[in-house]
Amino acid sequence: MTAASTSKSQCRFSFELPGDRTGILLLHGLSGTPNEMRGLAESLAQDGHTVSCPRLAGHCGSYEDLRATGWKDWAASAEEALVALQSKCDVIVVGGLSAGAVLALHLAARHPDGVHGVLPLAPTLWLNGWMIPWHAYLFRLVLQKPLANLFDFPDMFPHGIKDEQIRDRIKQAIDSGDSSIAGLPVTPGGAVLEHRWLVQAVLKELPRIRQPTLIISPREDDYADINNIAYLQRHLGGLVETVILNDSYHIITVDRQRDIVEERVGIFVDRLHRQLLPGSQPG
Repeated sequence: MTAASTSKSQCRFSFELPGDRTGILLLHGLSGTPNEMRGLAESLAQDGHTVSCPRLAGHCGSYEDLRATGWKDWAASAEEALVALQSKCDVIVVGGLSAGAVLALHLAARHPDGVHGVLPLAPTLWLNGWMIPWHAYLFRLVLQKPLANLFDFPDMFPHGIKDEQIRDRIKQAIDSGDSSIAGLPVTPGGAVLEHRWLVQAVLKELPRIRQPTLIISPREDDYADINNIAYLQRHLGGLVETVILNDSYHIITVDRQRDIVEERVGIFVDRLHRQLLPGSQPG
């Protein structure tokens, strides 16, 4: 795929909602799509802010597309979207879901003056939630990508969703064959290994992240145990607020308590907006 065709594909699945000089970059998760951020993006846009939801490299396409990319490609997609948002906005907040949350932390570390707040949503440092099968932990012994690509990680029940009706809709979308709607039904092992390498890089960067941070995560996360949050609280270098949801699974931007997510993120962003753009009102 050429650079021109990659850019065209990325624009097709990415979306931006225009607003004021406070911009929020929202990054989807591994094997996910920008759609999982749409509800939160629309809520922030209704508050008057500018929101960008890019497609990460290798996503919204085939299994082979994702398998051919690595974490540095995903980070480059995120960074490209960040630079574009910075050209329009004076205050920047970066956030993401799951692996997107880890990428958001990476951007915050790389841009200490250009990123003013961080929103890790259900951040996944380790795949150790309650639905992860015991044999998946043996994958930690895999250290090389050719070997990793001999393994697959299927999307498993309950698919990160506690609400049964929402879960059924998401499952139908996953099974539709159109990965741009709700992502792939299977994640290549190589991509899971790349996620591990991303996390290893970000763990070293955490003390340098001094921007205000709001972490929102479910207590019953089926993908990532709550010890992921405890680790971030101990190792991030700045002020950390934490909201723990009691009636959601991993995909908190679409599950039962998405309204709480939208409310708390809105409060966090508006506070930064007022602090850093004094005299300005959202919108």
